[in-house]
Amino acid sequence: MRLLEPLADASAPLARRNATAKLAASALLTFLLLVSIDPVTPTIAIALELALVPLFGIRYRALARRSWPILVSAAILFAFTLVFTTQRSGTSLAHLGSFAVTTGSLEAALGLSLRILAVALPGVVVFATTDPTDLADSLVQHVRVPPRFAIGALAAFRLVPLLADEWELLTLARRARGVDAGRNPITRLRLFASTTFALLVGAIRRGTRLATAMDARGFDSHLPRSVARPQKFGVADAALIAGAVGVAAIAIGASVVAGTFRSFV
Repeated sequence: MRLLEPLADASAPLARRNATAKLAASALLTFLLLVSIDPVTPTIAIALELALVPLFGIRYRALARRSWPILVSAAILFAFTLVFTTQRSGTSLAHLGSFAVTTGSLEAALGLSLRILAVALPGVVVFATTDPTDLADSLVQHVRVPPRFAIGALAAFRLVPLLADEWELLTLARRARGVDAGRNPITRLRLFASTTFALLVGAIRRGTRLATAMDARGFDSHLPRSVARPQKFGVADAALIAGAVGVAAIAIGASVVAGTFRSFV
């Protein structure tokens, strides 16, 4: 579960920014990019986002390893949209059986798949450069998120890697008892369902113990809590948020100037 761990150089200029500022910048950029469904807007946004990646202290190869599920999802979405979209306007380019690929369907497929990459990339960068503990502390101090919720979410996030280890342990334990699906797909599906249920039961029990431990430590006392790790929010953090809005404005503006802008509404 190393996909949940920071992989950036903590001394990079943008990696040092406040966790709340990075989260707010990602959320604003994602929201603004959703207004357009043309391929030009996300293309410009992706180019600008990739240009800023080194400022977060992330190598492109490491970012590609972290982002491969998003790339696969975008490719699958592109293929399905290209084949099944109702947008068939424009010049005919090719025929796939009874389906015709036109410039309109190609534009629709590119717009959706590139938008997935454009809105997901900022989130990947934020979580790749942010320590979960810093994020929880920053949300409590600057957004006034209740400590019970913030620390509980942090604890749950920290426990996620245990699910992978527990899944492997359950699988090996059943295999040691001679319970194996072999090549039977129905048996494999049944074992998958039962293992998932056992994992869910274990997660609920662990969550119950965690909630009891948090209540025993006064997280539900509604008393003011002291701050062990102060998180500063300065001008540079505000500039990061403004920069995210600027990236979205440049991408949308370029699409408007090119005459390709298509509003989602």
